[in-house]
Amino acid sequence: MNRKIVLTVAIVLVAVSLLCVFAACDQKGESGLSAYELAVQEGFEGTLTEWLESLQGADGSDGSNGMDGQDVSIEDIYSLAVQNGYTGSYLEFLKEYLSLDVDEDTAGVSTALLSSVRVISKFEVTETVYNPITGPQTSTYEGTSAGSGVIYKLDKSTGDAYIITNHHVVYYAKSNTEDGISDNIQILLYGSESSGYLIPATYLGGSYTYDIAVLKISASEVLKNSNAREVQVADYHSASVGSTAYAIGNAAGEGISVTQGIVSVDSEVISISDSDTGSPASYRVMRVDAAINSGNSGGGLFNSQGQLIGIVNAKVSSSSIENIGYAIPVSIAVGVADNIIDNCDGSATTTVQKYALGMTVIAGTSKAVYDENTLSTKIVEEVLVEDVDANSPLNGQLQKGDVIKSVTINGVKIDVDRTFKIVDSMLSVREGDNMIIEVIRDGEILTVQIASASADNITSVA
Repeated sequence: MNRKIVLTVAIVLVAVSLLCVFAACDQKGESGLSAYELAVQEGFEGTLTEWLESLQGADGSDGSNGMDGQDVSIEDIYSLAVQNGYTGSYLEFLKEYLSLDVDEDTAGVSTALLSSVRVISKFEVTETVYNPITGPQTSTYEGTSAGSGVIYKLDKSTGDAYIITNHHVVYYAKSNTEDGISDNIQILLYGSESSGYLIPATYLGGSYTYDIAVLKISASEVLKNSNAREVQVADYHSASVGSTAYAIGNAAGEGISVTQGIVSVDSEVISISDSDTGSPASYRVMRVDAAINSGNSGGGLFNSQGQLIGIVNAKVSSSSIENIGYAIPVSIAVGVADNIIDNCDGSATTTVQKYALGMTVIAGTSKAVYDENTLSTKIVEEVLVEDVDANSPLNGQLQKGDVIKSVTINGVKIDVDRTFKIVDSMLSVREGDNMIIEVIRDGEILTVQIASASADNITSVA
């Protein structure tokens, strides 16, 4: 007997359930008026849009002449500014150059929407139920899980893409597939969410431990002809407590929607019990107060610039608690995704391959520090070596009590001021990579080098 049901993908911890943006100052003249306001004062009649159009020549220039008598476009001016050290985006430049009143939040969310997708996973399930009158009865049915994802890598010319989502969005313990992963996964882009735009995707790899999976799209005509964008990834650990956060996802399976909140906690660990298997799991997450609902799982958490800061994966479900949601930090989500792409694409493996340093670290002193550069308050820890395994490549080089200051992987230096930073960084290590660990021992700075990461220290993480 065949029948269709909708699976509710949820993993709970008491009441915790897993769920299947730019800054620039207004630069105005000495009079305090914007360029448009000055134009009006000088007699221009028309709207801001009409004034902007009046700035352009027939070739799209801004109407001003260069040294050679040719019209110079605003784009030319922006390019020249970049050549002279300007680091802002084109939109930021327009705001500063023209003193436009740009809705920064809307601009950020608008770009993030083009990187957001719905993920639909179907599972064939066969179950046997005992009927006291007729005896055992076996039935096969199709279940559907509705979740979300973000476009991590994109090649519009070929219609290829990698999608980041949650592992639990594409996994169901009772599925007839050998590994519980759906063999029928489809993607819908924002703005093209009807059945006629379904894009088939395949499971590239994933991790139950990190609740991250990567899906692969190949040669999609829908993707080629879309306005989809590759997601912009924020600097790791840049999300500070109190900063704006936008959750974009397939809430309630009804289509892509946006909710707004703030980052409440930048890093904490939650323990969750899988409602399907009863297996316990712990995740390092960010806490946010944006409204999170079933179907948001795997969707992006973005800052006000539209940059990815996390992947939504859980919420607290309680009648006495409101708007406590969780997201996997971008350092983990992207670290896992890159690991899967590097190790699983074109390979038989579907699991994360993580380098093991073979040591335990703990936090010594911990305090809040105000960062003058980012104008935000962050927690800073003293990261100490607690223990070094006998089989560790660091055995005999590091010892208990060493203060870890940084780790450098293939020339990329990571300052270690939180315990999780060195743990997360190991996701980026590949066989043969070079590492330098800087520590302080008895007031002196020491460096320990691993010349070539050995495959013997790389383990599979389910």
